Amino acid sequence: MGAVTVSGLKINYRAAGSGDPLVLLHGGFGFDSRSWGPQFDALDDEFNVVAWDAPGCGRSDDPPESFCMGDYADSLAEFVRVLGLNRPHVLGLSFGGALALALYERHPSLPRSLILAGAYAGWAGSLPADEVQRRVQLISEEVTQPPDDWLPKYLPGMLTESAPREMAEQTLALMSGIHPRASLTMLRAMANADLRGILPNIDVPTLVLHGELDARSPLAVGKALHTKISASQLVVLPGVGHLSNVEAADAFNFEVRTFLRSLRGPVGP
Repeated sequence: MGAVTVSGLKINYRAAGSGDPLVLLHGGFGFDSRSWGPQFDALDDEFNVVAWDAPGCGRSDDPPESFCMGDYADSLAEFVRVLGLNRPHVLGLSFGGALALALYERHPSLPRSLILAGAYAGWAGSLPADEVQRRVQLISEEVTQPPDDWLPKYLPGMLTESAPREMAEQTLALMSGIHPRASLTMLRAMANADLRGILPNIDVPTLVLHGELDARSPLAVGKALHTKISASQLVVLPGVGHLSNVEAADAFNFEVRTFLRSLRGPVGP
């Protein structure tokens, strides 16, 4: 574990392995770098795997309430540069997928490739307006309450019913570390983000990796991303929900490794 100062905030991170840099961007709802355990266990033999706690998550400082998706992206770009990561592959799940797109929009020369898992082009860019409003209202009302009172009902949106009980319990325990005020900031950023405009301009290799049974970001969202990103390929993990990196870790890691190996070659300046 390590920490650096980015945009005036202390940012906690985890790093392991050597090789081409692979930056992992977690989702919202209390997730942080710990949610990438299965990827560290499997991929650090071949890649320099780096996962941050986004501002307001895990052990990182909370950002100002005015933080928008662009601010998260600028902080991420500074984080990558502070660590000296040269054109990393960027893998984002859920909120992290939207953040990866925002990073490309604002810093297009930074990522060597994108992996979008259970991703959105922001909620405003991928969901109907009434669904965005429903989510914002519901989460805004609940997030400041004791986590045990409301977090359990979100588990079905994260994992399928076939997920092992231990996996569900571990996921809930991780989510319970949520920063309430910072989560409202992240919620607003995600709800207002509409990144559809950048999709046709993406010219780095892109893997859209989506769970077939994803209830939070339905498969249609992933298919829309793939359709609009000409440099992309789509892989659907059968029988898997939103947290595909956990629920189908072996298949997820195989697809990530296969994709990244296919890109081996000289890295530009």
